[in-house]
Amino acid sequence: MKRIRLLIADDHVMFAQGLESLLRDEFQLLGTAGNGEELVEATKRLQPDVILVDISMPVLNGFDAVRQITESGTNAKIIFLTMHDDATLVSEAFRCGASGYILKHAAGEELVNAIREVAQGNNYVSPLVTNLPAESSMAHTQKTTITPRQREVLKLISRGLTMKEIASELNISTRTAETHKYEMMQTLGVETTADLIRYSLRLGLIS
Repeated sequence: MKRIRLLIADDHVMFAQGLESLLRDEFQLLGTAGNGEELVEATKRLQPDVILVDISMPVLNGFDAVRQITESGTNAKIIFLTMHDDATLVSEAFRCGASGYILKHAAGEELVNAIREVAQGNNYVSPLVTNLPAESSMAHTQKTTITPRQREVLKLISRGLTMKEIASELNISTRTAETHKYEMMQTLGVETTADLIRYSLRLGLIS
């Protein structure tokens, strides 16, 4: 039987090494990426069957890296392996194109089973994830994602820039910047700028 080709992405070296020790007897390990950009490049070069990726990584966070990977047309299945038990993050993971979501303190046997499940084309969410989004939210994730331009605006909002400064930075009108902000708030169901910033923190857009 062909062994599943596995790529790991995590910036915590000791944790990544522990994963390698746990999984090397079960799968063909292709390597470990230490940040999102390395993951995107390694995926193109190594063509893994399954990718294990953390959300919070330097240079390029896990969500943005996975978006680039899925938009490239890869056949790799993606599992987010994270410490965050958060309904917003679960939804965002599947919006990005993930097939699985597992908490880092899950048992090793569960992780092995999850990798095999997603490799066969199934989705997997760990039973340890208690803050699951509503079914209706999961069913419409593609409809509720924010656009790349809105993500740029969100990053700049998170850095404390005014709408006028954001407009200048992105070479758009102040009215357009404000429209992007309003549409994000409507899409994400938040009411204040502070809520938007908290959302960007959860997505790893700012540290």
